[in-house]
Amino acid sequence: MTRECNNSMLRRASRMLGQVYDDALAPSGLRATQFGLLAQIDIMREPALRELAAEMVMDLSALGHTLKPLIRDGYVALVPDKKDRRVKHVTLTKAGRKKLEQTSKLWADAQGRFEKTFGDKRAADLRAVLEELSSEDFRKAFTGGS
Repeated sequence: MTRECNNSMLRRASRMLGQVYDDALAPSGLRATQFGLLAQIDIMREPALRELAAEMVMDLSALGHTLKPLIRDGYVALVPDKKDRRVKHVTLTKAGRKKLEQTSKLWADAQGRFEKTFGDKRAADLRAVLEELSSEDFRKAFTGGS
């Protein structure tokens, strides 16, 4: 039954791929989830915590858990919003930008190996399907609009 369950197979594949990327990024000292957060923070340019959590499809507590070591190691900082001090923004520090640059080379190598092994077109198709599955439109359609 688990091989027929979309959720089980997707989670299984996610764990396997996560381990492969974690291994590739190991020399940097970052896990793939941490690298993904640094990259997303860089793309979003100092997002609010809620915005970052929404983009990463994470709840705030999971985001906080993943950010803790990045804050501890000085790669990211939480900065109060200038207009509403209750809102916190996540920013990359100078050390965080350097770590992102260093780790991006390891990620690019892993990404290239994935594309070569899986095939460029299949990888692009997979990303398109995963993008759709992680969209709010899919969630609404799946849950009947809630």
